[in-house]
Amino acid sequence: MPLIIRPERLEDYYQTEHMTQKAFWNLYNPGCNEHLLVHKLRSDPVYVPELSRVAELDGKIVGTIMYSRAKVVDGDISHEVLIFGPLCVEPALQKTGIGGALMQATFQLAREAGYKGIIIFGEPGYYPRFGFAPCERFGITTADGKNFDAFMALELVPGALNGVHGKFHEAEVFENLPDEETDEFNKQFPHMEKLRLPGQWGYEENIGSV
Repeated sequence: MPLIIRPERLEDYYQTEHMTQKAFWNLYNPGCNEHLLVHKLRSDPVYVPELSRVAELDGKIVGTIMYSRAKVVDGDISHEVLIFGPLCVEPALQKTGIGGALMQATFQLAREAGYKGIIIFGEPGYYPRFGFAPCERFGITTADGKNFDAFMALELVPGALNGVHGKFHEAEVFENLPDEETDEFNKQFPHMEKLRLPGQWGYEENIGSV
């Protein structure tokens, strides 16, 4: 069966959350909280369901991309932009083009809706192939005034971010993911062991404390 890119439906929620958990589990830290973010985003006012999509293959949810509104603030001036995340794919199907298909389909939706650009925190070895460039090229920094390779922006139309300068602010829901709430949420899904693995953030610093 062909890959289907479509809006998420209520009956998809559990599958989407479980797939997200599997995609991120032990990737950056022991365990993950991205599946809780998926759950909480849906009821947050910044969520943009008309742009967000899931990927379906053989009747199963195998990928998702979720959009929300964010802003770039320069003094008294605020520019609305988009951020997507989580963007993820079922582990067994990663590197098969599903993530790219989700992006390309939704980028077009965002253009048609009149959005200027998308800002993300993502893998700098992956996203530039889809048109993302470092935010410092546009005069955009993080909320605390920093720039780094993983902080990237995409102009949905050439020149759309001209004049959009300042500090990037995403919604509080991205920060409101406490460990206790995540652990409780995990009880809804099959048990997965949290592991400290090479390549995770802070692995070298924490290897002796695990």
